[in-house]
Amino acid sequence: MSDQAKDERAPEEIETTQASGAQASGAQASGERAEGGVDGDYEALVRLLKENEELKDRALRVAAEMENLRRRTARDVHDARTYAVANFARDMLSVSDNLRRALDAIPAEAKAAGDAGFKALIEGVDLTERAMLSALERHGVKKLAPEGEKFDPNFHQAMFEVPNADVPAGTVVQVVQPGYSIGERVLRPAMVGVSKGGPKAAAAEAAVEPGPVNEQAEKDA
Repeated sequence: MSDQAKDERAPEEIETTQASGAQASGAQASGERAEGGVDGDYEALVRLLKENEELKDRALRVAAEMENLRRRTARDVHDARTYAVANFARDMLSVSDNLRRALDAIPAEAKAAGDAGFKALIEGVDLTERAMLSALERHGVKKLAPEGEKFDPNFHQAMFEVPNADVPAGTVVQVVQPGYSIGERVLRPAMVGVSKGGPKAAAAEAAVEPGPVNEQAEKDA
């Protein structure tokens, strides 16, 4: 039996069946391509999001480093401006000390009995010392004269102790040599004498500045 005899369907029916099969195959292929495309797009999206997070983190790190660099630079510039004259100022302090020693070495009687030229010399030395200290102060150098203050090892150098029961222990009662500071740094600590034998500083402060009054305790008393 021939193939034509076996297939007794009409030509139109055969064409319709073949077209339906072709459409089904095309739809299946399109579905597979679409599914593969969705998976690929999702993976690409995940990859892009990860790269975006990495770039954002890198940008934040760079911004933080730049801010730290800006702060360090500003601090270095400030320190350079403030402490640029520190070594020069320290050398000038010895000159100022010598001028003061020269003035203090002149007896009061000699000052009073001296002639006009001698008095003018003394006045000139005194003006020179004051002008030098004024110039140093304009450049941030401040004099430390801590007499009557609490001893601070950061700014003072204790040379001796003075027995004194009238002032709190650890109080500066005598300044042997004034100190100087520049900015927040000590250029030269003040050489001082410190009291001992008196009440402790904390107890003295408590006596000067008592705490809140306990009204109930006063009533009971």
